[in-house]
Amino acid sequence: MKIHKYIVLLAVAFFSVSCSDVLDQAPGGKVSLEEVFQNNEYVQAYLNTCYRYMPVYGDRYFFWSRGPVCWSDEAWDADDLDVNWAGSALLYNGSATASSHPVWNSDNNHGGNMGNFWTNYFAMIRNCSYFITHIDDAIVSSETNRNRWRAEAHLLRAFYYSELLRWFGCGLPIIREPYDFDQDFSSVTRSSYYEVVKFIIEDCDVALASSELPWRITTSSEERRVTKALAEAIKARMILYAASPLYNEGNDYWQEAYNITKQSLENLRNNGYELYKQLNIPNVYYAETAYVPNEYAALYHEYFCESAAYSATPSDKETIYQTADAQGNIWNIDGIGAQDGYKTGTCPSQELVDSYETIDGQPILNLEKPYQDEETHLIPNYNQDNTLYDPQNPYENRDPRFYASIYYNGSKRYAYWQFEEEPGCYENYPAPMGNRTRIIATWVGEPKTGTASSGRAVTRTGYYERKFLHPTCGNNNTLVGARFKAFRLAEVILNFAEAACEANHLDEARDAVNEIRARVGMPELPTTLSKDQLRLRIHNERRVELALEGFRYFDVRRWSEPDGDLAKTDRWVTAAKITRNEDGSYTYGRMQVNGNERQCYTNKYLKVAIPLNEVNNVLAITGENWQNPGW
Repeated sequence: MKIHKYIVLLAVAFFSVSCSDVLDQAPGGKVSLEEVFQNNEYVQAYLNTCYRYMPVYGDRYFFWSRGPVCWSDEAWDADDLDVNWAGSALLYNGSATASSHPVWNSDNNHGGNMGNFWTNYFAMIRNCSYFITHIDDAIVSSETNRNRWRAEAHLLRAFYYSELLRWFGCGLPIIREPYDFDQDFSSVTRSSYYEVVKFIIEDCDVALASSELPWRITTSSEERRVTKALAEAIKARMILYAASPLYNEGNDYWQEAYNITKQSLENLRNNGYELYKQLNIPNVYYAETAYVPNEYAALYHEYFCESAAYSATPSDKETIYQTADAQGNIWNIDGIGAQDGYKTGTCPSQELVDSYETIDGQPILNLEKPYQDEETHLIPNYNQDNTLYDPQNPYENRDPRFYASIYYNGSKRYAYWQFEEEPGCYENYPAPMGNRTRIIATWVGEPKTGTASSGRAVTRTGYYERKFLHPTCGNNNTLVGARFKAFRLAEVILNFAEAACEANHLDEARDAVNEIRARVGMPELPTTLSKDQLRLRIHNERRVELALEGFRYFDVRRWSEPDGDLAKTDRWVTAAKITRNEDGSYTYGRMQVNGNERQCYTNKYLKVAIPLNEVNNVLAITGENWQNPGW
């Protein structure tokens, strides 16, 4: 990391400071750091720089990709061939090195701050640390501002550390005070993963102790600012990671994880956070043209298609932190590619579809061993207790979240379709370009929405993403995707459920999962589940509730042992192999996506490579090799 004595100040819109005030600079265009903390507006502007690399997540990875969603077993990226030099294709091919890794090359100026994580996040950690060490003596207009800004800097530092841990999964140096430009760096050492998590929690607790830091942002002028609720969510997430097999170094931290997640959840509830349970726009999300089977599906879909309001009494009390920037034109870049003719983007996998239970609460597959061929996934190991599921009528009687999240063969969408139907589009021909209902036929060979092994506008898997797609958006209803909900209460509840299960508080774990399920009308988990059985149900509940939000990539890794790999989950990703018969019926089977084996499943892919130039710099200065295993 380069350390500069001078900075160019940046003005960010959420602070009420005019550009002309902030940018009153010396003739050289720069302000010394000593001068910054002698001016209230400059102090504000310096804190702005600590927000510089807050990620946008969602579909804002390179080329409007969902990044880790498509890098895990829950989806395949339809840009795998046409953009074969971007992240997904390079990972699928195993083309990742310590000098050029697709994960930290996944932004490429698409405006989402979704790349160069090691350098950018450490730069922000340094900015936060510098701010923290100088704010007490700074000239500011009020003590209220001083205290709130200090709390924000601590919390932002905790956030950036948490992101470094999630991606790189290794011990890091704890930077309480910034290093001086001329300091001897030879003594810099790394603390363990757990010690860094404890430091993150310490920073979060400093923020929580501030009476000036709010629990919720209530005005859009402060939309990007962090809150106490975010501090609790970070604590609950990172202590869960620290206790997980990949990171715990053989130590049992589950009781500690239980205590912390339980307290964070209680504090969030006590300060007004609750699951989103009220359908607020039924004329859109439960309209006839929304094509959902019940109000539960409509409710769940509405939540992800609407941004949370900045209000003291919002209808959405579940979202803890949403990104400041909206997502892109989802119908055009990450929905059903044929609608506008451009690209499909994320294609949900057969494995993800298999995870949705039937409405009686029974899993489709045996969760202990979902597939008889554990790596290739072509032979399902069905749950013998499930009497509702029919492999030749696979989309009936499913969890409402399935219908809110996935477009499947035979589902319908009302929107503006940018094409006339062809004779081979048997389910829809004839029909003109324009507003209409279209049956989403995904059988192999269907000319517009069928499964195909090439082309950006089609599905690779037999499924399209629906979760973030407004029911009727399109060229004549140009609604962009909602702001991405980076932290929400449902995740904290599931974090607590997992920690409670592992710490042998099984009743509490089950109750937490049941709260998530009740929101969408799913039956409670049986009281007779053993700890091992409950663990499997909790893991599956995370997969369903948090589907396509980017969690699965990190979950399958942290659940792995340090000497393990991802062969059973990520080596092969499968698709629905749907054949249309002459009588108009369908035969359902399974196939591997493009017949290709992903190469990003081996042990080294449990953690992202630290950039080689950074490793070489540290090695030259300290004599220690910080690189992750296998790179």
